[in-house]
Amino acid sequence: MEVDFLGVGWTLPVERNAQGQIEMARYENAVSNSIWMILSTAKGERIMRPDFGCDIHEKVFAPNSLGTIGQIVSDVKDALIEWEPRIDVLDVDAIPDPSQPNVILIQINYQIRTTNNIFNLVYPFYIQ
Repeated sequence: MEVDFLGVGWTLPVERNAQGQIEMARYENAVSNSIWMILSTAKGERIMRPDFGCDIHEKVFAPNSLGTIGQIVSDVKDALIEWEPRIDVLDVDAIPDPSQPNVILIQINYQIRTTNNIFNLVYPFYIQ
């Protein structure tokens, strides 16, 4: 089966099921969890793999401006292209959350290469 390539991994956040075992994310959910992990990890945060992650965390104290948003979009694209080989990044957009001025909503449209299924993920990024 082709989706076996997509893999199985721990859910994020790590949770236990009713039997006390670690809950697993499968196939497309494993890819979504991987994207979330890439975006949630600041470069240098992992000691054994300091180049893993996304540079958006360098913008935490940046102003909520078009320049910052452009840099965030570029950082997200670069990180996903480098660290998630199971997908093609179709589009990344970032928009300020109208109800929260310190939140930028990063919208990612991606296609899973082995199945051609298209997905969307929205990642909230908090600044200032």
